[in-house]
Amino acid sequence: MSVVLIVEDELLELDFLKSIVAEELSAKDKIITCESGIQAVKLAKQYRPDIIVLDIRIPEMDGLQALQEIRKFLPQASVIILSAYSDFSYAQTAIHLRVQEYLLKPVKPSVFKQVFHDLLTTVTTCQVPVDEEVKEPETDQIYFIEKALKYIHDNFKQKLPLQAVSSYVFLNPQYFSRIFKKEVGVSFIDYVNKLKIEHACKLLETTNYPAYRISSECGFTDPSYFNRVFVQQMNMTPKAYRRNHLYDNADN
Repeated sequence: MSVVLIVEDELLELDFLKSIVAEELSAKDKIITCESGIQAVKLAKQYRPDIIVLDIRIPEMDGLQALQEIRKFLPQASVIILSAYSDFSYAQTAIHLRVQEYLLKPVKPSVFKQVFHDLLTTVTTCQVPVDEEVKEPETDQIYFIEKALKYIHDNFKQKLPLQAVSSYVFLNPQYFSRIFKKEVGVSFIDYVNKLKIEHACKLLETTNYPAYRISSECGFTDPSYFNRVFVQQMNMTPKAYRRNHLYDNADN
């Protein structure tokens, strides 16, 4: 049996979360709800939930303070934080408290449903022994960069400005740019453009798309900029690259 605790003081939001959670649970599972941080700690002690859905801005004791207390007796509970603020200090504290997901309000129903479903699957199929040590990420920076890299690899084929990625991982753009280069070894724009040009090369090899379409398929909004980046990385134009590829294949 899975036990889910939802902590949210806005009643409409609470009903929304409860309805989605209920769709994912079976009849033997339990949903508990409350509206304040103090109630959350009390109910967590009483019911020992497997998953906690927790708003940050709640009465009496904010969500992160409540979670800090809950972690003392429920170190293995999986937690989804809901916040209306993409503030780095909140996200940093959440990572220290071993939060699985940090979602910004307003949360799309499809996004919350998928996140909750994935978390529930993990909880029900991979129970962690109570005495197993819970390891925190080595550093906050590594956690944020790993999350950013996954997002980049999933979305590099579209326009992907630094601000969009830094917002996704709740970091200030300037700070994100610095730690990205420090951890990855290249700048954000160089890393993204490398992925785009690698994809462009595959399209040049496998399709007869004109350069302007390949530029669009790789997420460039300006074909001339695509051409400049391609030449910078490959030391030849897209047209020359395709011609060389066809020539090499003809020889083979």
